[in-house]
Amino acid sequence: MPEQATEHTSVAAPPERCFAVVADIERYPEWAADIKEVTVHERDGEGRPLLVTFRAAAFGRSTSYTLSYDYSEAPRVLAWKLTKGDITAKLDGSYVFDGADGGGTDISYHLDVELRVPIPGFIKMRAQSRIMTTALRDLKARVESSV
Repeated sequence: MPEQATEHTSVAAPPERCFAVVADIERYPEWAADIKEVTVHERDGEGRPLLVTFRAAAFGRSTSYTLSYDYSEAPRVLAWKLTKGDITAKLDGSYVFDGADGGGTDISYHLDVELRVPIPGFIKMRAQSRIMTTALRDLKARVESSV
């Protein structure tokens, strides 16, 4: 059964800067705590990663998954869909960047996850919370440290 979640944060940087950090996928291991390795397989005409394989820490082990990125609503939205995963059947999501008062950005992070293996509900909830919190906390720290 798929699990969906949305979290929000505010960042003291303009939306364009937030998008630039998120779209620089190859640098995720520098700031996204659970991402250990990124391999870009395909790029669009602007050189942006389209098909990317990640190796990440999950449930106390290493997991691998491949995402296909959609830049059709850039720079307001960066969306992705899972194309292949070892423990995930679905890992689709998006970042949405909306300008806020004072030149900052309100960021929404949407995630739709379905696992291939059965996991108790409380563990799934804890893992989902960690993914969402880490994604936004680490992004906020990265963007604000480089403004």
